[in-house]
Amino acid sequence: MTTMNARATAAGLLAVAFTVLGVVPADAAEGLPSAPTPEQAASAPGTLDTLSRFFARDGALARSAAAPHVDGASVPVRVLSPDFVAGKPGAPVARVEFRASRAVASDGQKASLWTVKQPGGGWQVVNIATGDDEIRYAELGHGFVFREPQIDAWYVLRGAKVLPLDEDAVRAVGRGGTSLAAYRERVVRAYGDKLPGSSYARRGVAGGYDEPASASRETPAVAAVGAGAALLLALTATATLRRRHGTRRP
Repeated sequence: MTTMNARATAAGLLAVAFTVLGVVPADAAEGLPSAPTPEQAASAPGTLDTLSRFFARDGALARSAAAPHVDGASVPVRVLSPDFVAGKPGAPVARVEFRASRAVASDGQKASLWTVKQPGGGWQVVNIATGDDEIRYAELGHGFVFREPQIDAWYVLRGAKVLPLDEDAVRAVGRGGTSLAAYRERVVRAYGDKLPGSSYARRGVAGGYDEPASASRETPAVAAVGAGAALLLALTATATLRRRHGTRRP
């Protein structure tokens, strides 16, 4: 595991302790196109130009040589639902927060393009994250894949069984997984007192753990597109605190 540097960002004054996607409008992200589908938004010329700058950051390669392309279709990215933790009847264990597409540079670097549906219709890229975790785990799980962002764990739901897809999930539920009911008991213990509206949330605390804040995979140069996207994403309560695991593989 690589050394982790906290790079979390915050949007406005929203203090949702169940984890909030922090988004900061950035000049480099302004003007990214809206398109009828996530795939079209991800592969638009303006997005690819921004990707070239992203892949060329820190002198990794020349911007003119990055030649990024989008590899395959987008996938839905599900995140542990506060409603499930709160025990709301019929609440699914996770909800779709955005769609992700894999982008690849000429030197093999990979990135995840996050797209969200805009209020006026169409899809827009709102974040570029290093690596392609979202797509890899969707491909690995072949089903209802979801993430528990507080511990950076990935799972797949098969029937009433929650199965781990990475080592963080193994530490949480064991290699054989656990029942959905037992999983809910675990997340209630971990986060039940940290949901939106709780005193914990009102104190403006993020994460809920004694361990150091984990590193964000989000790039500080391309964090969001405009105030509308920032508000939309903030309200979805998706995590921005994420650990960067180098070349970790499941």
